[in-house]
Amino acid sequence: MAEDATRRRGRPRAGERAEREARVLDAATEELLASGYEGLTMLAIAKRAGASKETLYSWFGSKEGVVERLIQRNADASAARIQAAFETDEDPRQTLTGYATGLLALLGSPESVALNRAAMTTPALAEILLTSGRHRVGPIVEAYLERLHQQGLIQIDSSGEAFELLYGLVMQDTQIRVLLGERPPSKTTIAKRAATAVDRFLQLTAVSP
Repeated sequence: MAEDATRRRGRPRAGERAEREARVLDAATEELLASGYEGLTMLAIAKRAGASKETLYSWFGSKEGVVERLIQRNADASAARIQAAFETDEDPRQTLTGYATGLLALLGSPESVALNRAAMTTPALAEILLTSGRHRVGPIVEAYLERLHQQGLIQIDSSGEAFELLYGLVMQDTQIRVLLGERPPSKTTIAKRAATAVDRFLQLTAVSP
């Protein structure tokens, strides 16, 4: 295979390694969606990626290591998008609605559902999901809400509590229901829920006259 030929010629350059790892992780995502965590194997990932099983074990150690990297990759992309969104000077309602819409779409996506289900199989993966996901994104949202408060646009006592309020209004029980097998909300439903959640949040945090 091409991957094995490259390996025999020597260690790949950093850019080549990153590209190859990305292909492996893409293949692992496809396998996870097709077979679930219990049915996921290093051999199946290797075959789908056109890589050697030895390479996968060398890079990730185990299928748990592969899923750990998938969680981190998803978290990196999500955090980058949210950070960029909150650095704009758009109207707060529009910014918060964009965040709420993205959150609902992300957590109801097949990949996110598969990773969440996988994370629930081991304490180590569950901790990585929390650390890489909500515990990482939370401070970004909190910083934005604190900035709105400092600008006199909302009234809050704690940015942490404000984030929990916003998150609860947006998500409700949607993620749990999807994890239990219910179909994720449609784009139309997501847009409506996001707008409603932000309306309620801004009403609850409105500055007193």
